[in-house]
Amino acid sequence: MITLRRLAPDDWAVFRDLRLASLRDAPEAFETPLADWLHADERRWRRRLTDVPFTMCAEWEGRPAGVVCGTAPDEAGEVELISLWVAPAVRGHGVGNALVRAVLRWAADQGARQVRLEVRETNTHAVALYRRQGFRPEGRYLVRPV
Repeated sequence: MITLRRLAPDDWAVFRDLRLASLRDAPEAFETPLADWLHADERRWRRRLTDVPFTMCAEWEGRPAGVVCGTAPDEAGEVELISLWVAPAVRGHGVGNALVRAVLRWAADQGARQVRLEVRETNTHAVALYRRQGFRPEGRYLVRPV
């Protein structure tokens, strides 16, 4: 069973654990190296949850098992989907789909016209997930109208 929960600055420890797990599990999938966050203090984690306005945690059987973030819409009405990660133990159970749909719903609520993201072509599982959700190539991004 998947439960989604939006994270706020007071949830910084949950976000910290998910983010560090993602950077350990799939360092090649993220621009930010683990070393940049490994010793971050509470204030920095809280600030990240404030600066990036949308962070959703997916829980599987009551435990955090995935995360995704979305930036505020820019002047062109685009939201960027960032930092998606699903714990290895629950991959293939719809967690990634649920997280992507959460960003799309949030972007629509913000009045965005589309969601974009960057993904390495070698990350074939992520590319397949985004394609299933309707994202298509446009320059260096994958994009989808909301």
